[in-house]
Amino acid sequence: MNSLDLPKAPEDTRVIVAMSGGVDSSVCAALLKEEGYDVVGITLQLYDAGDTPARAGACCAGQDIRDARRVCDMLSIPHYVLDYEENFREAVIDPFADAYVAGETPIPCVACNQTVKFRDLLKTAMDLGADALATGHYIESRANGAHRSLHRPFDLDRDQSYFLYGTTQAQVDFLRFPLARLTKDETRAIAARHGLAIASKPDSQDICFVPAGRYSDLVRKLRPEAGDPGEIVHVDGRVLGAHEGIIHFTIGQRRGLGVATGDPLYVVRLDPETRRVIVGPRSALATRAVRLRDVNWLGTRSPEAYMADGGDLFVKLRSTRPPSPARIAFDSDEGWRVDLLAAEYGVARGQACVFYAGEGAGAEVLGGGVIAGSVEAGEARLAAAE
Repeated sequence: MNSLDLPKAPEDTRVIVAMSGGVDSSVCAALLKEEGYDVVGITLQLYDAGDTPARAGACCAGQDIRDARRVCDMLSIPHYVLDYEENFREAVIDPFADAYVAGETPIPCVACNQTVKFRDLLKTAMDLGADALATGHYIESRANGAHRSLHRPFDLDRDQSYFLYGTTQAQVDFLRFPLARLTKDETRAIAARHGLAIASKPDSQDICFVPAGRYSDLVRKLRPEAGDPGEIVHVDGRVLGAHEGIIHFTIGQRRGLGVATGDPLYVVRLDPETRRVIVGPRSALATRAVRLRDVNWLGTRSPEAYMADGGDLFVKLRSTRPPSPARIAFDSDEGWRVDLLAAEYGVARGQACVFYAGEGAGAEVLGGGVIAGSVEAGEARLAAAE
């Protein structure tokens, strides 16, 4: 048994490393090469930025591919670039645009992990005779009987489990995450020790395919109707002004609303059918329950077992929020429901609700789903006004 919990000696174990050109995936490859594994680096060409210069911290651009190639050359490992642009457009970019048109706030990194990386690339890794696919994500994978389970990493400031909840059990069993017990500073120190030029490279941003940093421009280009004007309406029914497309707004947004009433206003709801942006006080953002769709369960215990015990667990409704206590329930008519023990603010449709067995480092990732709707005070008041 080697350090990746695989039965063969490292030199007889082929590991494909997903190389983004950043410090994390580069150190992942360096550590495995140092241990003697048969390492192969693969970089995905996901989009063509054309002549548009990528902003600082963008990923998957031409420079990143060159950086990945240089790292592989320094480590003396093979490096391949695969053209996945069509897959990426169909699986990530098009659904991203559609979600904004529908008034949702999508997470393209989740879609990318579910499809291009852990479906398409994983299949390619298997075709190449690999024993595992390794990435630079900060999440821990542990042996758990005949399978493996996912857990929050040692460095909670770098926790990326929110973006990996949609990974299937078969994928979890094949994946490895060598950085699980490292801090970012330790990762950069390892990169420097190996003489990698990317040791101080900035972290990548989530939306890699928006090189200019304005997602609304991309959505409007792909879906022109997303820029149709509409009204800005207070939760009490007053029309406060007009806007130039709901794609310019997200739930919880306070700045750039273009209206003023003397009191702070927040975006409470987006109505794509009427093209209305509903605004109100912060109290109108309070959410105590959410409905989910496309739920993926990974827990060692079944969801039925959790529900039989009362359904208590922890959830994250945004990547930057710590896990908070909640209860899960399932109804054949209503589907999945999550009741929050404390109100959350700024919960948006299209974001993820990720389940955890605990709240600290090492807590098991139980899965999660897409937020399909929530019960908000602002919705009730607006319905009464209408």
